[in-house]
Amino acid sequence: MKLMKGNLMLGVLLSTVFGALLMLLLAWTAPAHLRPLSPRIFSKKFEWQVQTPHPLDLKYPQSYPFLINHPDKCESPGDAPFLLMLVMTQPQDTGIRQAIRQTWGNETLVPGVVIRRLFVLGLPQPLFAQELRALLEEEDREHGDLLQVGFLDTYHNLTLKILTGLEWMAQYCPTAHYVLKVDNDVFLNPSFLVHQVLWPNGPRQLDFITGYIYRDARPERRPGHKWYMPPELYSQNEYPDYCAGPGYVMSGSLALRILTIAQRFKAIYVEDVFVGLCLKQLGVKPTPAPPNTFLMLRRKYNHCAFHRLVLVHHFQPQELLQIWPDFLTSNGACPSV
Repeated sequence: MKLMKGNLMLGVLLSTVFGALLMLLLAWTAPAHLRPLSPRIFSKKFEWQVQTPHPLDLKYPQSYPFLINHPDKCESPGDAPFLLMLVMTQPQDTGIRQAIRQTWGNETLVPGVVIRRLFVLGLPQPLFAQELRALLEEEDREHGDLLQVGFLDTYHNLTLKILTGLEWMAQYCPTAHYVLKVDNDVFLNPSFLVHQVLWPNGPRQLDFITGYIYRDARPERRPGHKWYMPPELYSQNEYPDYCAGPGYVMSGSLALRILTIAQRFKAIYVEDVFVGLCLKQLGVKPTPAPPNTFLMLRRKYNHCAFHRLVLVHHFQPQELLQIWPDFLTSNGACPSV
């Protein structure tokens, strides 16, 4: 067991280093005068342009093709999926995805509840597209859980990731009771999420979305900041209430309504804020989660404390692999709350 865990952690480390080297090589080898091209990758029928009129301007709605797809992922002889996990990831994150499969992304982790998992990713930078294509195809043949969409995989395209993930849900998994959007740098407790937040034996919650709720947040107006929002893209001085991007869960019915309303007004690149704008258009407010269960700041692992949490942000795959065997042991000795 120790040898298997060591090998898996080594794989995660090598994958992380490989991804970092890819990004560095891109920065070193691309001449300053080089214009982004529109190469054909994965599909002869699809082309994309890296540049847009404004660097933070999104092209949506637009028909982005599913280049790696599993249309039968939600088909089963039994019940419709109770929870569809849409995990945001980058093409080079092979080791991170494997760590998630071995820990909180295990579809069989919650007995008696049907969970389906998809890793949503875009296209790599053109320089390494062919090399990563072969690796992704091999990974998907083994696990069958990649959803690759035809736009460049960048931080500013996170809104496109969640919207195209919802497009996939609408087309291939419309009966899912709940949809979880989650980043790949978190600790997640699916059992607590299912039994203490979503309640599989209770009535279906319709206009429902929850997570860590930001209220009265203001746009960042400093150019160069990670979340800079230029006034020409969003002119108001305050954002509506929204659930923080590292992880939020919504009812399947609300996910379909968000997807519909998202195509009727201008998309912005700050993904969680944009979902909040969609909620405002729909007249829906986020539902508070049980207090202190979605943590946006890192917390040191504690067995009993983590069994009473849904999510903790800023968790790396190596840490997940280290704590998971202990987390799976019984929490019967933990004090009740």
